[in-house]
Amino acid sequence: MSAEIFAVVNQFKSEIENAAPSTKEEVEQFRIRFVGSKNVLKPLFGEIRNVENERKKEYGQLVNAVKGAAEAKFQALKDAAESAAEEASSQDLDLSAPPEPMSLGAHHPITITMNRIVDIFSRIGFTVAEEREIEDDWHNFTAMNTPEDHPARDMQDTFYLKNSTEMLLRTHTSSVQSRVMMSQEPPIRIIAPGRVYRNETISARAHCQFHQVEGLYIDENVSFAEMKQTLLYFAQEMYGPDTKIRMRPSYFPFTEPSAEVDVTCFICDTKGCNVCKYTGWVEIMGCGMVDPAVLKNCGIDTEKYTGFAFGMGIERQAMMLYSINDIRLLFENDVRFLKQFTSAI
Repeated sequence: MSAEIFAVVNQFKSEIENAAPSTKEEVEQFRIRFVGSKNVLKPLFGEIRNVENERKKEYGQLVNAVKGAAEAKFQALKDAAESAAEEASSQDLDLSAPPEPMSLGAHHPITITMNRIVDIFSRIGFTVAEEREIEDDWHNFTAMNTPEDHPARDMQDTFYLKNSTEMLLRTHTSSVQSRVMMSQEPPIRIIAPGRVYRNETISARAHCQFHQVEGLYIDENVSFAEMKQTLLYFAQEMYGPDTKIRMRPSYFPFTEPSAEVDVTCFICDTKGCNVCKYTGWVEIMGCGMVDPAVLKNCGIDTEKYTGFAFGMGIERQAMMLYSINDIRLLFENDVRFLKQFTSAI
């Protein structure tokens, strides 16, 4: 029995040594037969149990040598084929031809601004949460304390899907907050960047699609003071260390109390210009303490947890940072406009 096994191994050894595949297909067949995951050499290793004890070492060395020979031959065949392909390719090149100019691409100003905002908040423990852009009415409105008859729905003109009163293009990334709150136990500390849609007339200051970043922090004993300090940190990282903020009372259905956040104008250094409308302040976002009704809708214990939320339009931040006076420029893909941001990557 042992002699028959040795004979089989030697037969494969001879076949490998004499193999001379010349085409790509023949090389592939060699690989499948001797090197592939189901090659013919694999069963030989199990045959060692049928070899006499005094010849097991000899048999093992022989099988390993045959396996190594197969792998070495395949590698040599592969290297030879790649070398031949490179040589053939190089013969097609005209090395005397002048090179074509390679134009550098640039990140879009919205991408640059979004990445900058995400980076700032990630330094203080906020993680990115993303969700669907086609949302249902409950997560977009009802969960955020805006039931069907709530007048706040008039604040956002909505794109509903054809023949549907339930499915829509999300009007804000607050829908991400509702889904996170329903699927994750506090503490929650997230930012939700993404594209949103509203049925608005396109002009220099408004568009039917734009981008938002919303933030949410829920934990025990979260206070308004924590929110203010968080947003001050963001403003100083975004616009400069000397930036100051102020908060003006406002209204949002999903926060109470609510506020608008202004920063000292970084264009004119509060002296007054057309960007800040000569007030020295520029509005950058809305914020507030999460309304207990929202927490309750999402299954969070309002007796134990509180939280704050904030949101800003990324286009607005980009337009202020780069002195862009028309939001439509951000959506027209004009290469002449985008090339200006090559150095901002």
